[in-house]
Formats: sequence, C-alpha cells, structure tokens
Amino acid sequence: MKKPLRALALVLLTAGWLSTAQAVALRPEIARPLQQASELLKAGKGREALAKVRDAENVSNRSAVEQQTIDRMKGAAAQRAGDNATAVQAFEAVWSSGSLSGGEKAQIAESLAFAYSQLKNWSKTSEWINRAEQAGSRSAQLQQLQSWMQAQTGDYAAIGRDAAEAVAAAEKAGRRPGEDDLLRLADAQQRTGGTGYTATLEKLLANYPKKDYWNAYLGRMVRKPGFADRFALDTMRLRLASGTMTRTEDFMEMAQLALQAGFPAEGRMIVERGFAAKALGAGEEGERHKRLRDLAVKREAEQKATIASQEAEAADGDALVQVGYAYVTLGDVDRGIALIEKGIAKGGLKRPQDARLRLGIAQLQSAKAKGKAPQTLRGLTGNDGAAEIGRLWTMIPG
Repeated sequence: MKKPLRALALVLLTAGWLSTAQAVALRPEIARPLQQASELLKAGKGREALAKVRDAENVSNRSAVEQQTIDRMKGAAAQRAGDNATAVQAFEAVWSSGSLSGGEKAQIAESLAFAYSQLKNWSKTSEWINRAEQAGSRSAQLQQLQSWMQAQTGDYAAIGRDAAEAVAAAEKAGRRPGEDDLLRLADAQQRTGGTGYTATLEKLLANYPKKDYWNAYLGRMVRKPGFADRFALDTMRLRLASGTMTRTEDFMEMAQLALQAGFPAEGRMIVERGFAAKALGAGEEGERHKRLRDLAVKREAEQKATIASQEAEAADGDALVQVGYAYVTLGDVDRGIALIEKGIAKGGLKRPQDARLRLGIAQLQSAKAKGKAPQTLRGLTGNDGAAEIGRLWTMIPG
C-alpha cells in the first residue's frame, strides 16, 4: 500500500467510515487527493480541500466504496468551505447509499440538519433534526440548533414546550435547571402570552439571583392585579436587599415611607445607603437629602427614648407587632421578634399575614431565629402581595 493510501485508510478507519477491506480497496489516484483534502481540512482550509475532492471525483469508473468515500469527504469539505448546497448534495448521497450504521446515520443526519439551516430551509432542517434524533443523536449542538431554528421561524410555542421539558427534567433529576432553558421558556411565554412567565422568573431568581432578573420580577410584581399599595415599602426593601435600588428618587421615597411607617432608624439607614452609593448628597437637591437625614436621626433618637413606654402601652396584637418591628429596626432584633410573636399569639390582627411577614423578615436578621425564617416566609398565604414578598425574601443571597 502506498503512503497516501495508508494515511487515508487510517483516517477512514479512525472515523469509522469504512472497514479495513473497504479502505484498502481505494485506488491510489483517488486516495491521494482525498488524503490531501483530509490534511487541508485539518488546517481549516475548506475550499482547498474541496478542490482536492473534485480531483478524486474526476477519476472515472469509481466503485461504490470510492464514491461513498468521496461523498463523505466532499460533504465535510463543502461544509467547512461554506458551500452548504454542495454539502447537502454530498451528505444526502451518503445517506442514500444504504450502507450506514446507526451511529453514522445520526452523524450524517445531524450534518444535513446544520447544512439545511444555513440554507434557511427550515422544513428540511426540522426533518433532518428529527431523523438525527431517531438515529440516537442527543448532542447539545443539535438541541441548540433546534432552538435556534424555532426562533428563526417564530415557533415560540415549540420553543416553550422544549424548554419546559428541559426544566422539568432537570427538576425531576434534582438538578438546577439550566439558565438558558429558563430564559428560553420565559421568552417564549412572553411572546405567546402564555401563563407561567412569573413562575419562570421566580425560578430564575431562585437559581440565578441576578440583578436583571430582580428588576424584571419586581417591576412586574407591583403591576399585578390585586397587589396591595401598602406593600410599596416592602417592595423597596427587596430592591435595596437585592442591590437593584440605584435612583436618587427611590432612596428618597423609601426613606420617607419608612419614616411615615414609624421606623425612623430604618429611614436613617436608607438615607445613609443612598449617600454611600452617591445617589444622595450631591447636586441641587443635596441639601434636601441632608435635611432628610437629619430628620431621620432626630426621630430615631426620639423613638429610642420612648420605645419602652410604647411597648408598655401596646394593648392589642397590631400594636405589639408595630412596636416589635420598631425594635428590630433599632437593632434589638430578638426582643422585637418576641413582641411580634406575642402580638400574633394575641390574635385579633387586622392583617395576620402582614404580621407574619414582619416576623419572617425579622427572623432573617437574627442569629438565633434565622433558621425559622424560611418556614415563616414560605408559609404566608393570600394574593395581595404578602405571600409573594415572603417567597422573594427567601431568595435574597446570604
């Protein structure tokens, strides 16, 4: 066997294209240019490789084995050269030869799916994706091609279906769903107007708590039908905790809401966070920001001086919860938790779920009670916002 034939035989045998007997059956005048084409392909020179394949193709009286080998190399070279029409012709000829094993069928079908996708022939792309899958292909590249094809054709219902299956399979196996799968599912749900978008965003937050996802979720949450206006401060607390509060007006509004709610220590902390982030203290409104900080400091001092008497005067459950959470904002977290729990136990609360939300947030800040917080927060019920806010607190990192 001459050197080019030996070298090409090794390539073909390693690739699983031909048996030993078939590889040896190649005539040197065909083997030589095909070997050169193989070397050019390794060097990334698709067009030059295709030219060498055509030299082999010009040899007359080719056997079935020789033609099959030429077509395989021709398809590979044409695809590398970006000549997808020629790649399709070559790979379909290989497929039609009737000599492919199951693994080879999957490989050739996958190559045809990719070639047809480059030609934007979506029906053929889908056909060959299906054939590749039927032949046993489960490659990540094929799945990505399928998703890309569905997006190109606007088949977002199919994208959503495939992504939902991938997410469900990961969850069933106890694995974290892929971020790409969750994003594809969320995008498809938005585009098709289907249900489940908020639930998918929540899964993104639980598994990949990025600021973009927090912004998207919180922005949508406050616009939901039935979401109570009284949770404006709670929504801002989540923004502050998730690192998504950046605007000057938001720091100012949140601090003012905290003061109005009877939590001046929290208001002072918010203003200080705004100054530290350089969102407050500068520009034409800088003096106003400083006045707000001074007011919060003054009221915090007043509350510290009177909190014990407020506690003594708390006659019902709601008053106990209010003064208990004030203790939490002042830094006496465990004392605050005890009072909130006392208020809940006393009963007669105007909004029991709000009180339990205060308890869960307080527990998150306590070294002693932090382990109880997830159960408290996930146990909230109702559709006015308390239960949703509670779940979100369990997703805040740290």
